[in-house]
Amino acid sequence: MKQIFSFSLIWSLCLSLTLAQQAPKATPEAAGFSSERLARWTHFVDQEMTEERLGGAITMIYRKGQLAHFSTQGFQDKKQQVPMSKDGIFYIQSMTKAVVTTGLMLLYEEGHFNLYDPVSKYLPMFKDMKVLTYPEGKDGPSKLVPAKRDFTIAEAMTHTTGLLHGLGGDSLNRSYFMNLYMKRHQTIMDRVTALSNMALVDQPGESWHYSASPDILAALIEVFSGKNPAEFLEERLFAPLGMKDTGYNLEENQHDRLVEVFFPNPKDESGGFYQKTPLTGNTVYGGTHGLFSTASDYMNFLRMIENQGSFEGKRLLSRKTIELMSANHTRDIYLPGTGYGLGFAVRTNVGASKTLTSKGELYWSGLYCTYFMVDPEEDMIGILMTQTFPFNGNLGSQFKRMVYQAIAD
Repeated sequence: MKQIFSFSLIWSLCLSLTLAQQAPKATPEAAGFSSERLARWTHFVDQEMTEERLGGAITMIYRKGQLAHFSTQGFQDKKQQVPMSKDGIFYIQSMTKAVVTTGLMLLYEEGHFNLYDPVSKYLPMFKDMKVLTYPEGKDGPSKLVPAKRDFTIAEAMTHTTGLLHGLGGDSLNRSYFMNLYMKRHQTIMDRVTALSNMALVDQPGESWHYSASPDILAALIEVFSGKNPAEFLEERLFAPLGMKDTGYNLEENQHDRLVEVFFPNPKDESGGFYQKTPLTGNTVYGGTHGLFSTASDYMNFLRMIENQGSFEGKRLLSRKTIELMSANHTRDIYLPGTGYGLGFAVRTNVGASKTLTSKGELYWSGLYCTYFMVDPEEDMIGILMTQTFPFNGNLGSQFKRMVYQAIAD
């Protein structure tokens, strides 16, 4: 135990030196926050841990070009009583989606495809998909009918293909889950082939359904670049952004920094839905989930997004590409006051959303209660990293509320 703690402490000190070089540390007041009001958030996290709803957390807030807040609370591994370290490595799960979408947009800028191209142009297995319908209502018999058209790459980016994710409790979702995640696929192409054999739940473009379609984006990266997604993302995103602890597999010297998943209800740990991603040996480099990362690494990625495609003097994407990604591509079919862009949700109307936010805020989350938000209007980025199962949307809502209410300029 002492060896693990010392190792984490050394890494934490190294990380602090790196952050001092890359992101100027400020007092909350210098970045326009009230320290007193921001303390409401750390108190909330302490209370969640006291009541055994949370094992530990890392919070990072970046505003006006300064690192305004960086805190660790609780445990990296509560069972072993290992304190949370600033460079703890997390399963970021669905926060993978924004990264892989951004990777594909690098190839979009190079002219490999159009967003309105049908996916079947490059992955023929998605041609002539079928849609599951219920002509006599949901209680009646089902029927498969042809899709009116093949879905597009943009629809795969915005969850409007008609595909599902496999996370629901109905029979079709269970079928998705079994075929996508319970079978031993060897490559991302294997998994998207299985996805292509599933029925759509709606006609392409007509509704929003959280889906496994980002796996299609990962497969397209392979088609257009000639490299697997792990190689491509490392070369084109992770290395330029200094994301040294982000990838689909961990090196042996990173294992001690893994943040273990915390279960408020121990019964969930043995449930059929919960599955840990192996630390090594992963060969399905997916777009829906699968990446490991740290709060600092992911902050670098979000700083690039917030800075309109540029990071530390390096331009990865055009300002116009970030504007396209940040636009609402789903009309009003997602949530009140919120649309969906290319890789993340986009706030379109503050009043309709009924939350503390700004128009243009970008956000998303991951299954084990990891959350991010990018607010260009406030020049602010927030990251909350925990490892808690099952997903708790209230935690992300409270995080956002506590950050926004602390703005004091």
